[in-house]
Amino acid sequence: MRPARPTPPGRTDGLGVSARTRLVVSVVVGLAAGLGLAAVGTWRVGLLAGWMAAATVFVTWMWLTIGRMDARSTRAHAGREDSGRAVTDASLLVASLASLGAVALLLLGDASIVGGKPAQAAISLVSVVLAWTTVHTMYTTRYARMYYGGAVGGIDFNGTEPPRYTDFAYLSFTIGMTYQVSDTGLRSTEIRATALRQSLLSYVFGTGIIAAMINLVVGLGK
Repeated sequence: MRPARPTPPGRTDGLGVSARTRLVVSVVVGLAAGLGLAAVGTWRVGLLAGWMAAATVFVTWMWLTIGRMDARSTRAHAGREDSGRAVTDASLLVASLASLGAVALLLLGDASIVGGKPAQAAISLVSVVLAWTTVHTMYTTRYARMYYGGAVGGIDFNGTEPPRYTDFAYLSFTIGMTYQVSDTGLRSTEIRATALRQSLLSYVFGTGIIAAMINLVVGLGK
C-alpha cells in the first residue's frame, strides 16, 4: 500500500476539508441534535444529545483523517491541525464539562428519558466515553505538534522510524488509561508538563466515572 502523501501547507486535509470546517460541521450537527431533542424532552437531554452528536462527528472525522497518515504526512499535518493553544484548551474544557454534565444527569435523573435509570446510565456513560475520547484525541494532536514543532524531538518512542499520529495516540491514550507513560521517554520539560496536566485530567475523569457508577448501583438496588 502506498504511503499517504503529506498535505502541502495552506491546503485542506486528507478528506478534502480544513480542520476549521470539520469543527464547524461538528458544532452544527450538535446544535441541530441538541435543539431537536430539547424541544421534545428537557434541556439536559438536549445538552447531552448535542454533545454526543458533535463529539461523534468530530472524533470520527478526525481519526478518518489522521489515523491513516504516515510519519511524513503527520509531520506536515501536525503544525496545522492544532490550530492554537487557546482552541485546543477550549476543546478540552468543553469535553470536561460534557462529562460532568453526564455525571450530573446520571445522579440527578431525568424523568423525560424513556427507560428510566438504565437509559439514564447508558446516555451518561456514552457521553463520558465520548468526552474521554475527545480529550485524548486532542492530546494526540498536541503531542504531534510539540514533537514536530521547531526542533524535532522531545519524545523517545524507542525506535528508529519517525513517529506518526498512531504513535502519539499510543502515548496519549496510555496516559489517559493509566495516568502515566509506559515505555515512552519524555525528553522535554514542556512535554512532561503537558503529560502531567493530562494525567491529572484523566484522574478526574476516572474518579467521576467511578463515583457515578457507585451511585447508579446504589440507586438501582433500592
